Amino acid sequence: MGRTREFDEQAVLTGAMHIFRKQGYQAASIRDLEEATGLKGGSIYHAFGDKAGLFDTAFEHYHRTVLGGRIERFAPPGSGLQGLRELFLSLLHEPDDGSLGCLITNMAVEFGGGVNPHPRVEAALGLLRTTFRSRLTEVPTIARDADGAKANRTATRLLAFYQGLLVLIRGGDDKAGLRQAIEDEFNQLETMS
Repeated sequence: MGRTREFDEQAVLTGAMHIFRKQGYQAASIRDLEEATGLKGGSIYHAFGDKAGLFDTAFEHYHRTVLGGRIERFAPPGSGLQGLRELFLSLLHEPDDGSLGCLITNMAVEFGGGVNPHPRVEAALGLLRTTFRSRLTEVPTIARDADGAKANRTATRLLAFYQGLLVLIRGGDDKAGLRQAIEDEFNQLETMS
């Protein structure tokens, strides 16, 4: 019989998630993770196996709570283009006005370039693409596109725009200019629909 965990797993995963967002996987040391989670190295290894295990669990936490929560809050099924607009605008408002960026974007860059993409990154980007395509098909003119090619192309374009916005936000770009770019994109999509 295993021991029960004597820590708040959600708090630990949130702390680890922020360190990985801020520093990346490679640069995050066990010492950094100890400080962020409040756990000693031995407890991290006991609970998660190793740094990679903690990362994997923290990434899943991010996927479920941050990305999934953001989609559920701003672009739930039935919200169409307005939901997507709100989802994109929500990127401009990180907690504590921070700019840690998106764990998915940061890890896509850090782990990218290989033959096999990181499965967590691939799943998260897939969720975004599927969400974009789904909300786009709620627009009557796009829904009439029998083979779905227009929704697929537009979803890919929006995914590139979404990820680009996250990079610019992380880089400290002017949020007023980014807000206008988002408004322009969705105003254009609305005129096409």
